[in-house]
Amino acid sequence: MTLTWTDEDKRAVDTARILAADAVQKVGNGHPGTAISLAPVAYLLYQKVMKTDPTDDKWLGRDRFVLSAGHASILQYIQLFLGGLGLEMDDIASLRTAGSLTPGHPEFGHTKFIECTTGPLGAGVSNAVGMAMAARRAHGLYDGDNAGESVFDHFVYVLLGEGCMQEGVQAEAASLAGTQGLGNLIMIYDENQITIEGDTKIAFGEDVAKRYEAYGWQVIDVDWTNGGEYCEDIQALYDAIKTGKAEANRPTLIHLHSIIGWPLPTLQGKEKIHGSAIGAEEITRLKELLGFEDTPFAIDPAIVDYTRSQVAANGKAARQEWDAHFEAWKSANPQGSTLLDRVLANKLPSDLTVPSFEAGSKATRSASAEVLTALAGQLPELWGGSADLAGSNNTTMKGEPSFLPADRTTDEWPGGPFGRTLHFGVREHAMGGILNGINADGLTRAYGGTFFVFSDYMRPTARLAALSKIPSIFVWTHDSIGVGEDGPTHQPVEHLAAYRAIPGLAIARPSDANETAEVWLETLRQASQPVGIILTRQNVRTVDRISGEYAPASGAAKGAYVLREASAAPQVILIGTGSEVEVALDAQTELEAAGIPTRVVSMPCQEWFDVQDEAYRDQVLPPEVTARVSVEAGIAMGWAKYVGPRGRSVSLEHFGASAKGTLLFEEYGITAAAVVAAAKESLEA
Repeated sequence: MTLTWTDEDKRAVDTARILAADAVQKVGNGHPGTAISLAPVAYLLYQKVMKTDPTDDKWLGRDRFVLSAGHASILQYIQLFLGGLGLEMDDIASLRTAGSLTPGHPEFGHTKFIECTTGPLGAGVSNAVGMAMAARRAHGLYDGDNAGESVFDHFVYVLLGEGCMQEGVQAEAASLAGTQGLGNLIMIYDENQITIEGDTKIAFGEDVAKRYEAYGWQVIDVDWTNGGEYCEDIQALYDAIKTGKAEANRPTLIHLHSIIGWPLPTLQGKEKIHGSAIGAEEITRLKELLGFEDTPFAIDPAIVDYTRSQVAANGKAARQEWDAHFEAWKSANPQGSTLLDRVLANKLPSDLTVPSFEAGSKATRSASAEVLTALAGQLPELWGGSADLAGSNNTTMKGEPSFLPADRTTDEWPGGPFGRTLHFGVREHAMGGILNGINADGLTRAYGGTFFVFSDYMRPTARLAALSKIPSIFVWTHDSIGVGEDGPTHQPVEHLAAYRAIPGLAIARPSDANETAEVWLETLRQASQPVGIILTRQNVRTVDRISGEYAPASGAAKGAYVLREASAAPQVILIGTGSEVEVALDAQTELEAAGIPTRVVSMPCQEWFDVQDEAYRDQVLPPEVTARVSVEAGIAMGWAKYVGPRGRSVSLEHFGASAKGTLLFEEYGITAAAVVAAAKESLEA
């Protein structure tokens, strides 16, 4: 692996600088500084290092690139243009404009060769850690537990700056990456000592290299500032990348020292160019310095021909080698090949089954554990774990090995590098980002659990999953004041409403064990929507689905269904979720005894119900029945659309307390009596 760096390569780097300056100047806003000074870094990766096939952005053998410093999006867009990776000059000139393929921050699913949505600083680091973990899991899943080279092996490259380094999610993810020994992860940290507010010394003074060494990373220093005489030492950076690729048991951080905006004549090193257009005069002087015509986007077409032909040639050679390896793998692994085809097609086995539960009493978290264990043998691609709460979240598939380096396994958690049970540690934010990286990768399906109240720590990742249409699965247990003695710090009150407010995120709160099984099935069917599965700590009633008194739990897949019908045409409808459905059922019994025909609707998932056709929605909630009551142990926000102007909501509009859950439900009025009273009020309204 020897670096060839020609005059054409130098000219291509300068072309990238000019395009970055012109694109930001044209739209009038953006982040040109980093895109100018790191042009050689991005160019080196795309043109000389990474395996990329310009004809196939989903090629399984490709290396992944994550621009964690997503504000510098034009840096990546220009390399996609120069490499013939789906963007043209019109796209560069349309930076940050409506309908363009070059939005202000990279968006997964919007622009080809963008591996994840970045912009919230540090998020890309956690995504990249997930991608690196996914590659190792895919190796074991499809190619066995061999430690040799696999067709599923590849590298994940990340570019980040001081903003990312200051975010907590980066620290969480980097710590776990070191613990996991992810040798396929290489990050280039650009330290230019500038953020929006100026010199980083006003807020950031730690020794990042020592911190990463303490995490268990290999750290390599590359200093282009040379104590004052700036020199873009491409060979040194290339050698550092080679060293990183050779390290199999540790992730690598390349600590690059640079000057933001170099070689701008007067603005290099200034905070102004971090997030503002450079100005016409400075661009003119830059073009004069680099020998370019002083006309926007005036570049040499021959340079673009050169860079595209180089990427095409490298890609063709890499693809031919990989294809031969892949065909040999398919021949030797027919079972793995069949599994891969099914996973890539986003299909579940036609005979997939989940447990059915007899009438009785069971916490939905316990039912979820049984469902996961039953799914383990049927869905080899499914894996996951918890943020140090496995015994409470019940997220461990029984008997499945842990995903850990061999020297980190324990008697309690045996396993190895290709295991299946994930241990995220107490790192909820990183867990969410890692799940997004794994699920965006697409060769496996991952879930992660914590207490619902601690979903606050990972809300940005749920939002990014929804925005990116990544089918991450968030298992959030201990869903209400039913948690009991742990008190208000552990009792979610506003969380159901808060998460339902995220567009594109489904929140599914099953009422009993059988609904839990059906919710898992529907969640797994979702190929482009993240789902939060909300589960109880306490036991709840498992209703008898055999007698015919209660509808089959399969109705949960539609988001809402008539669980128990009224004795006659319903006069009032009670709508419940989770543990409060049994409260609604008890209230129904009282209302029916009082001569008021009452329907109980279980609505585990508002989002799934809302996408059903109008006929079905009207069948479940007939418009003519305007007396309605919702019952849920959380704030009532969001229920008005279902109960209507005459409806009532039995809810909890304040924090809980440290006491038995049953006592709190009674004290706070989440009771059948309260529902009966609300129903009568609604009837009289």
